[in-house]
Amino acid sequence: MKKLILVCVMMMVALCAGAAEKGTADEAVAMVKKASEFLKKNGKEKAFAEFNNPKGQFIQKDLYIFAFGANGDGVELANGANVKLVGKNVLEMKDADGKYLIKDILALGMSKEGKGWVDYKWPNPSTGKVDGKRTYVERVDDVVIGCGIYK
Repeated sequence: MKKLILVCVMMMVALCAGAAEKGTADEAVAMVKKASEFLKKNGKEKAFAEFNNPKGQFIQKDLYIFAFGANGDGVELANGANVKLVGKNVLEMKDADGKYLIKDILALGMSKEGKGWVDYKWPNPSTGKVDGKRTYVERVDDVVIGCGIYK
């Protein structure tokens, strides 16, 4: 009986550990602010390497940092969730409803205010479904940094 209980407890722990915890809006904003400071202090090369590091400080729960140049070209400079996108032009990327999410992210990041939230629909790896997502973006000099949360 003790072995059965132990096995059940271990399975519950494994299931809980496998499911990514959801980040909050406040945590996403805080991560962007932290990434902005890191970029200012360490420069682009070191910052982008750290943003892309899957075991780095800019991957927490289901949150990660991505970055684009604030020139509107749509070339991804960093992506903590998918480094295969780095160096690729994703300007024409659309969400599940056909919304050009990268164009919206860059337009907000390059606006006078240079920061804010963009809403779109995106596949959620935790649920396997398309869910609502909100991404906070902020311009730091000539870089737009972002971090998104699932609603």
